[in-house]
Amino acid sequence: MRILLVLAHPLEESFAASVAETVRRKLVANGHTVDLLDLYREDFDPRLTPSERARFFEPGYDPSEAEPFVSRLKAADGLVLVFPQWWFNFPAILKGFFDRVFAPGVAYENDPAGGRIQPRLDNIHLFWAFTTTGSPWWIVHLYMGNPVKRLLKRAIAAFCAKGLDFKLVNLYDIDRSSEAKRKAHIARVEKLVDHI
Repeated sequence: MRILLVLAHPLEESFAASVAETVRRKLVANGHTVDLLDLYREDFDPRLTPSERARFFEPGYDPSEAEPFVSRLKAADGLVLVFPQWWFNFPAILKGFFDRVFAPGVAYENDPAGGRIQPRLDNIHLFWAFTTTGSPWWIVHLYMGNPVKRLLKRAIAAFCAKGLDFKLVNLYDIDRSSEAKRKAHIARVEKLVDHI
């Protein structure tokens, strides 16, 4: 399987970078091809341009302003995201990746009659995310309603592809986590990736 592994963290020595490297290493060891897209290191511009937005509802949308990222998504069989949750949401650079790369004609097709959009990412069969939060489990789930999982699963994944293997794995309360807890999480990530 060809996996597009997207990392969204500004610090090269971050825990997210460690998770991404663990995922990359395990996927390669298991015979998969990995395209690592480090949004910060590749200087991805998350800003949707005025011309991109103006054309969103025109037939035959041209996604060329977001190349080569669009081609990399189209070439993948699976998508694995690694990012921290900030303010119970995506980092801005990852949100911009969805805005610019998951575009009409690439990830979905607008219904000319104004109905529900039609999924176009037929090539993507696996959609996993490894995240961290500064908040404990109960705040993320009970107080906030787990917004990142809802956005990824019910909106982005469901609207752009069908029959996906979806998974979100989170390390909660990372700011107060011990080294032992972080190592245990890395071990959990390794075991999970063995199932891809």
